[in-house]
Amino acid sequence: MKIEQIYTGCLAQGAYYIESEGEAAIVDPLREVKPYIKTAEEDGAKIKYIFETHFHADFVSGHVTLAKETGAEIVYGPTAKPSFDATIAEDGQEFKLGKLTIKVLHTPGHTMESSTFLLKDENGKDHAIFSGDTLFLGDVGRPDLAQKAAHMTQEELAGTLFDSLREKIMPLADDVIVYPAHGAGSACGKNMMKETVDTLGNQKKMNYALRADMTREEFIDEVTEGLLPPPQYFPLNVKMNKEGYEDIDTVLKRGTHAMSPDAFEVAANETGAIVLDVRHQDDFAKGHVPRSIFIGLNGSFAPWVGALIADVEQPILLVVPEGKEEETVTRLSRVGFDHTLGYLKGGIEAWKAAGKEFDTVENVNAKEFKEMVDKGVPVFDVRKESEYKAEHVVDAHLTPLEYLNDHLAEFPEKDKFYIHCAGGYRSMIASSILKSRGIHNLVDVSGGFAEIKNAGVPVTNYVCPSTLK
Repeated sequence: MKIEQIYTGCLAQGAYYIESEGEAAIVDPLREVKPYIKTAEEDGAKIKYIFETHFHADFVSGHVTLAKETGAEIVYGPTAKPSFDATIAEDGQEFKLGKLTIKVLHTPGHTMESSTFLLKDENGKDHAIFSGDTLFLGDVGRPDLAQKAAHMTQEELAGTLFDSLREKIMPLADDVIVYPAHGAGSACGKNMMKETVDTLGNQKKMNYALRADMTREEFIDEVTEGLLPPPQYFPLNVKMNKEGYEDIDTVLKRGTHAMSPDAFEVAANETGAIVLDVRHQDDFAKGHVPRSIFIGLNGSFAPWVGALIADVEQPILLVVPEGKEEETVTRLSRVGFDHTLGYLKGGIEAWKAAGKEFDTVENVNAKEFKEMVDKGVPVFDVRKESEYKAEHVVDAHLTPLEYLNDHLAEFPEKDKFYIHCAGGYRSMIASSILKSRGIHNLVDVSGGFAEIKNAGVPVTNYVCPSTLK
């Protein structure tokens, strides 16, 4: 028996490769399927099954392409209604994989088709569960993403999830290994641990949602408390996962088309494409295509693209570091952004050499920022509300990056203002968005809050985030 967790940090997502006796299965594959096929070939195995725990909202799964390329059978739990050929398993149905058995446990609540796959070893002993978004480490799946599809309130879905956990998962032995679909950083939960594998016994001790003495009402209250609105691209990804999508090779061929500065400019003007600059924030600050949006590859790239661009049909033109073209298009496609039209050949240097206009972002270091704070300049903090409540620059305004468009009227029209985040990545994203909206009187604080605090800028008393509601 071989089990391999294939974890993608940008999405905080875990896919799984299971192999026994020359037969393999993939659980919740990512969009680019070649690595799974290569692993199976190296093992001398044939991919027999593709198990989907549910219709994912935060990424586009590779199930359709993988089935097409390998002939593997796509398996969903009860009530799933995809537009393509798939096996809709019954609760308790078993699938043989070499000497192993994979049993379907229907565990609705996160979504109504959500299922957990229980892996039994060659002796029939329960070995592991692939829990999807039903059970995370330290948390459970949020119950508000499928409300419209399920015609249920989030409270009703939460109650259904409570029943699923108590009836299907908690009765399993403590030594059963838990392999979840996501870890810390995913928007599919709110309290996940940084670890990506654990035992069920430890989760029964550590996970607030699995308390033995917890009532149904307490569970509903705690699971639904503090849920932020889901990113706008989530339902669009669900639609693609249900109905299918363009082949990844087609997306890559189109997206990696090299364009001269003139052709790039014409395409931007004629198609309404967003110019997306994925270089390091420092490089963007020094020079970029006017009105382009910065979201760097070196951060949580795909989730921020999904949250801030939102419409997966939006045409995109890229400014990328040399050699990162295919990686960028691939990472965009993971969250359903398939309409990349090409990239600027030669990058910003070629743009400048062609005599094109370019823009910059004014920035200061933390020590320079302190001097300005002492003079009473306006300060805007684009971190999350929880980060701001824990500790922030005295008198700073909270304008979270996720909801920046809701705060545009709060920024000064003429006077210079300063903007920061935790480390400099998010504030540069915010700076690019504001400049694209015609707001240019901003100054980005390099290094973010960590360096701001070290520089002696007055900040509020620290409050432990775990005590905040």
